[in-house]
Amino acid sequence: MDPLISRRALNRATLDRQLLLSRTERGVVDVVEHLAGLQAQTPHTWYTGLWNRIADFDPAAAGELLLKRELVRIALQRSTIHLVSARDCLAMRPLLQPVTTRMTRSAFGKRLSGVDLEELAEAGRELLASRPMTFAEMGRELAGRWPEADPHALGQSVRSLVPLVQVPPRGVWGRSGPVAHTSAESWLRFRTPAMAAGELVTRYLAAFGPASVMDVQTWSGLTRLSEVVETLDLRRFGDGSGRVLYDLPDAPRPPEDVPAPVRLMYDFDNLFLSHADRSRVISDLGGAVLTRFAGTNVAPRMILVDGFTAGDWTYRRAGGVATLNVHAWQPIKERDEVEKEALALLAFLAPGDEHEVAFFNASSMG
Repeated sequence: MDPLISRRALNRATLDRQLLLSRTERGVVDVVEHLAGLQAQTPHTWYTGLWNRIADFDPAAAGELLLKRELVRIALQRSTIHLVSARDCLAMRPLLQPVTTRMTRSAFGKRLSGVDLEELAEAGRELLASRPMTFAEMGRELAGRWPEADPHALGQSVRSLVPLVQVPPRGVWGRSGPVAHTSAESWLRFRTPAMAAGELVTRYLAAFGPASVMDVQTWSGLTRLSEVVETLDLRRFGDGSGRVLYDLPDAPRPPEDVPAPVRLMYDFDNLFLSHADRSRVISDLGGAVLTRFAGTNVAPRMILVDGFTAGDWTYRRAGGVATLNVHAWQPIKERDEVEKEALALLAFLAPGDEHEVAFFNASSMG
């Protein structure tokens, strides 16, 4: 019989691998690779994800890595934009290509009747060889060749057929720019072998384990991974609910009573998006509260207290004052710790402003 692992022990193991039990001295590229990427469809909130994990994190230096092409933002896991290293970009995308293809065809396939997809891919590459383009610009150009097709569908489909990176200054700290794309091959100008499915699974477990097959599939968007998992040398655990959790033999699994510091997470942190069963970090009350956000297209920025969700936070700047509002979903005994971390986050987000922290309980959230 597989040994059982408690919910709290699972929580601590995951937080440890996510570098959330203590901030690391490791470099930005190393951390991004360890995490197998950060979800990053918003241009800047992922910087908070790195600030939560890296001691003395310098966002300007991290932004420079986009300009130096050591980091890129590209559609990967779940066909969502992820911040990854240049190496992982080229290695992961071929393996995850079916995910992007499946989701794009589901959304736009009927609007591309009569379009040869190989010709569309080649036409997209030719356009982007001249200069980076937005999807709207690509759609308008491609509509000249396929006038009966939906221009928006044409541009979006190039994204699934050709690995496209968002080019700077989009995503660079303190800067902005259009959502312009070019091909990963032309942007990075080197090649690397495609990652094998077994390596992707072990990379996932190193950052998110112990985990079930369904957890890995939820994170990646891939299917039929059970046959891959069975070929790997992994430890097995039970979670008390009949699920089998797999893990790397030598991965850290700290005791469940290890302290977990307060963390103010960013809106699309993969900690909350990469397991089929999210109860390892989302409290029972938190799961109920999160249903309020369903269908709103708003992802809350959640607060971890003792390793589990206890509330969410919002942030605004006005008149030289930066205010962080804490919305407590339950009574928080560690209020001083939350305030201290909130003030540190404000110093990171708005170093030149005055800083205020306000607390609201669940009944006043509206």
